[in-house]
Amino acid sequence: MGGVEELIGQICSGAAKRGVSSDVLTVSDDTSTVDFGDHKHYRAKLDVMVASSAFSMAAFRRFSELAQHADLIHYHFPWPFADVVHFATRVRKPSIVTYHSDIVRQKFLLQFYRPLRDRFLSSVDKIVATSPNYLATSDVLQRFKDKVEIIPIGLDPGSYPAPSEAKLKAWRERIGPKFFLFVGNLRYYKGLHILLDALQGTEFKAVIVGAGPVENELRQQAARLQLDNVEFVGPVDDEDKIALLTLCHALTFPSHLRSEAFGISLLEGAMFGKPLITAEIGTGTSYVNVDGETGLVVPSNDPQALRGAMQTVWGDEALCQRLGAAGRARFERMFTAEHMVDAYVDLYRRLTDATARA
Repeated sequence: MGGVEELIGQICSGAAKRGVSSDVLTVSDDTSTVDFGDHKHYRAKLDVMVASSAFSMAAFRRFSELAQHADLIHYHFPWPFADVVHFATRVRKPSIVTYHSDIVRQKFLLQFYRPLRDRFLSSVDKIVATSPNYLATSDVLQRFKDKVEIIPIGLDPGSYPAPSEAKLKAWRERIGPKFFLFVGNLRYYKGLHILLDALQGTEFKAVIVGAGPVENELRQQAARLQLDNVEFVGPVDDEDKIALLTLCHALTFPSHLRSEAFGISLLEGAMFGKPLITAEIGTGTSYVNVDGETGLVVPSNDPQALRGAMQTVWGDEALCQRLGAAGRARFERMFTAEHMVDAYVDLYRRLTDATARA
């Protein structure tokens, strides 16, 4: 699962403990229903992908059926198909949308989508931004700022059980005692090509966890640069990911475009007390990682600056410990699932109570 799927699961499970039940609807080739015990996940049949957005005729009916029994609808943006469903089904329920990111790459298609986007955002009752940084730098959110609330993404440390000694030993033997870690989907905006350039000619070891559309390009780049200090390990299960987070020296997160709105793996790094290295892109990455406090923030798309930050963290163990401890403290203060779910449930209840009084 990617970061948004992880977020939705955390919200649903946390809300269930507070008496709020949730049904999740998405689009997939796999149309089976998954019962997670505290919430259900329904999947409508995927028909076609257009500009990375999934479309499904079956979703219209399934959405209408589920919405009939709901007190509130919670959308996640951007997903243009959801905007269409919202208007086509004419559901009259309180609604919120978590605004994860501006649409950055599809500039041509955005010219056609913009009227629908603006109408959709105008129609919902509340918009949730995941950081004040993104609200401040998004032209779209600024136009709707009177209905925007800030609810940072949060994680539950209890859902990250300690890895076994055997698992830790296996990764130590495979990777070695000291390495930088990246965890995420391998997409164009993650800046991993910048990381590979930064690794050239260094002693650093880097481990890249994940899969995605640009994986082959990255592997070819690593071969072209003759990098023997980077390892692509592909997608891993939760215990392996936790083992790597436990063992790594620091977390690198070189995303260079605004499509990276927050960076959930940054939260994971902070939760495990690791220094964070990010690029300044005007989004939530610099809300999670405060330069000089929880890690280092460098200019975007700058391999030399990234290499310098990695060298600083690699060679200064005292600094590494200080940044990691501060990151863990900031996580506990601001980014736990408890804080996030409390804020969402409060918003849910304010909107449904207002509807009941109307």
